[in-house]
Amino acid sequence: MQNSDFVRRMQSPGGDRKKSGSMHIDFPLLVLLCALCVFGLMVLYSAGGQDLFYIKRQATFMVVGFFVMFAVAQFEVRYWEKWAFVFYGLGLFLLVAVLLFGVGAKGAQRWLDIGFTRLQPAEFMKVGVPLMLAAYLSKRFIPPTLKHISWGMVMILLPAALIMRQPDLGTALLVFVSGFLTLFLAGLGVRYLVFTFLTSIAAIPIMWNFVLRDYQKQRILTLLTPEQDKLGSGWNIVQSKTAIGSGGLNGKGWTEGTQSQLNFLPESHTDFIIAVLAEEFGLIGILTLLALYALLIARCSFIALNAQSQFGRLLAGSLGLLFFIYVFVNMGMVSGILPVVGAPLPMISYGGTALLTLFIGFGLLMAISTEPNRMRKNF
Repeated sequence: MQNSDFVRRMQSPGGDRKKSGSMHIDFPLLVLLCALCVFGLMVLYSAGGQDLFYIKRQATFMVVGFFVMFAVAQFEVRYWEKWAFVFYGLGLFLLVAVLLFGVGAKGAQRWLDIGFTRLQPAEFMKVGVPLMLAAYLSKRFIPPTLKHISWGMVMILLPAALIMRQPDLGTALLVFVSGFLTLFLAGLGVRYLVFTFLTSIAAIPIMWNFVLRDYQKQRILTLLTPEQDKLGSGWNIVQSKTAIGSGGLNGKGWTEGTQSQLNFLPESHTDFIIAVLAEEFGLIGILTLLALYALLIARCSFIALNAQSQFGRLLAGSLGLLFFIYVFVNMGMVSGILPVVGAPLPMISYGGTALLTLFIGFGLLMAISTEPNRMRKNF
């Protein structure tokens, strides 16, 4: 056998990636996403008052999301590493456009009207920031030096500051966390973690007096004593706790919840949808959802551990951890252990841009999962 024949055989993708022309899909991830989507539509039907309007729109968003996910997954990881700056730059441009031309609702200017729907560009930065940081850090020394950490913080704080101007404290914090998780996974030293923690503590008085708005301060105070104003600022938390507690072990039955069906529970189809789930499906329903989330996060971790490139490991790891933060913040908010910050429950809450952002992230994870073995390819 000639040497050229040997090289051609070793370059064959074999079991590392699908044959040329086939779809690059991570099937365990796909199955879990389908299960969550079906579960989400079922809960949304009840949370939306059995109104098919929400179901049709959410199902449309999901179908579009799956197509976007599959499209993103078809590009090799090296292309996303190369285009990260473009994605990040476009996100910054859209954030500036929101401040200049955005449409408002409930005292906030967070959306761009594109005719047939509205986009919330801040959501895209939850993927854009870790994508940019993973591309930046993977080309440099790991763990990062102070210089690279400083540039990384600039990349994080710039979009976070623009989002705060909308104002949208919850999304700004999640964008900050998404970037900080990437720095952490890159090997951020203990001294930098301690410095960040101490700086955050020291910045609390400044944030309270000069950054936070009155309604944001009220949300924090309400977290501490929601019962002091049950009919005002504490209404959301009190009603969500009531709904969660009344579900018991088995729940009251699908579409049989009282807090949601009688409109006592605000934002029942968006931020507080898990309270509807708890009331109607009980502890068993919550544990089922948590099991699906746990399996999904475990799959993300598996993809990160088996990624063939430093960029893939950083990006997959940060996206998996960010998904966990999504779930934790929403559940903590609804159960009264975190302030109400407007964080949707992944794959369950109604919302187009947030859902599309999740599918983009899962598309990147699929691209990383099906990335060819570089050692074998370059043998």
